[in-house]
Amino acid sequence: MPLTFQVLGQPEQDNALFVKVDTGQSQTRLLFDCGDGCPHQLGPTDLREVDHLCFSHLHMDHIAGFDLFFRLNFDRITKENRIWVPHGSAEVIQHRFRGFMWNLVDEKQEGEWFVSEIGPDVVREARFLAKEGFRTAHTAPERPRQGRTVIEGEGFTVEAMLLDHGTPSVGYLVREMDRVNVDTTKLAAKGLKPGPWVKRLRGPSAAPGETVEIDGVSHSLVALQTELLVTTPGDSIAYLTDFRMTPATADALVSWLRGVNTVVCESQYRAADSDLAEPVMHSTTEEVALMASRAGIGRLILFHFSGRYDAIARREMLAEARAVFANTTFPDGWA
Repeated sequence: MPLTFQVLGQPEQDNALFVKVDTGQSQTRLLFDCGDGCPHQLGPTDLREVDHLCFSHLHMDHIAGFDLFFRLNFDRITKENRIWVPHGSAEVIQHRFRGFMWNLVDEKQEGEWFVSEIGPDVVREARFLAKEGFRTAHTAPERPRQGRTVIEGEGFTVEAMLLDHGTPSVGYLVREMDRVNVDTTKLAAKGLKPGPWVKRLRGPSAAPGETVEIDGVSHSLVALQTELLVTTPGDSIAYLTDFRMTPATADALVSWLRGVNTVVCESQYRAADSDLAEPVMHSTTEEVALMASRAGIGRLILFHFSGRYDAIARREMLAEARAVFANTTFPDGWA
């Protein structure tokens, strides 16, 4: 299945992005930012099963909904609790943990949280324990970043790029791995019956001379993989918000996002108001659309508009963007 996603919030409210990766054998849930009211739009199962909460940055409109998420999951042990933030921000998350009374916890209290700071070259991780009332940051040795990838999951990766909002703001890119399937029509035409051997067929590339046995007959694995396997490129979606689209930033994004299927990107100001965008480190509709056009992405979804614009003005902003990059839309349900 392709990635599924939902832009949370409304045009004049806080926003976030929820992404689900379904491999057929497992599901991974990713939440990007946690603005006021955004977690409430997710069902209880999805909210309790979020695997990674990835913050762009920690301005109020991106973290105001965190209390609900934390309340539901503070003692979760069914899976790890993982938060990602720009470098220098873990202390803010600890303050959110510590913003409650923990006088009744003891050594039996379950729940631990891992907060990872994304820096230009390294990732720094701290672990916080519910049984300690989250008082202590247990730090781990920093680890070098391997390219832009910060998360390697089941069937997907998450990449990160640091943007400038006067403070570091992280842009994220989820890439689904290529999907390898068996062409059942060709399988039937060869008179081969599915069995345990199919798992090896879909596995790593065959070694020279490697064979598989099917109904007592040996077959060349190289030949079977060449004839029967169909590779479908994985889906991809990027989340970019709260940054100034300088020429250098645009160049970096164009290189990074080349060919990405969907980009969800802030559009705080219309082109005529670039003088307003500059001092508050936001981007304009035209700048975002030009970047999307240069990168050759599939679809651009505009969100996170300034409250100064009403519905009519936002539709004009959409028209501005479409004049530069035709496949530009609002999130589903937005007018």
